[in-house]
Amino acid sequence: MKILLLEDDPMLAELMAEHLGENGFEVEHYLDGEEAEDAILSKKFDILLLDVNVPGINGFKLLKSMRERKDFTPAVMITSRNTSTDLKEGFDIGCDDYIKKPFEFEELDARISHIVRVYGLKRSEPIELGEGILFEPERHRLVVNGEYVTLTPKASEILHYLFRNSGRIVSREELVQNLWSYEETPTDATLRSYIKVLRKHVPQIVTERGVGYGFEQL
Repeated sequence: MKILLLEDDPMLAELMAEHLGENGFEVEHYLDGEEAEDAILSKKFDILLLDVNVPGINGFKLLKSMRERKDFTPAVMITSRNTSTDLKEGFDIGCDDYIKKPFEFEELDARISHIVRVYGLKRSEPIELGEGILFEPERHRLVVNGEYVTLTPKASEILHYLFRNSGRIVSREELVQNLWSYEETPTDATLRSYIKVLRKHVPQIVTERGVGYGFEQL
């Protein structure tokens, strides 16, 4: 699982990256908001740890611009601020959690575990999609009535994203923003082909013409 860490205190960042690495996470560290934004535009991360007060683009502005681009990567804000106004601002622009400095690594672990659990980023058990249909995201495969169906990694990511956002239609733009890097933007035909393949095995996937795709719980 890949984490982007935006933190301008090199010593703290080194300690955090080392701790998270020991817990099985891959961490990329950036000292200022502009570097972090460039990375987010060109790569895909599972979780963002964003310090509010950093050079260049601060954490709030960075997250706001991401949400405006329909990038909903889970984000935890790191801040030394301690006012309810700051907390409200962060949640209003779309952060998922907050951690206040100074903090213990046990608290950091707890908040990341919460994000992992809520967003289903790491599951040891198959996901039941419907009667006779199980989904194993980490193995990129379905189990349909006891038979294995192998998916491409991208098809698996699309299915997992639609499942996590069950009950609403996800636009093409949102899917592309969250599942492809800036340089790899797929054509409409490519995206439709992924959906067509998935729908052969998962009838809960629906299309709303001109809007996007969704997953309907049965």
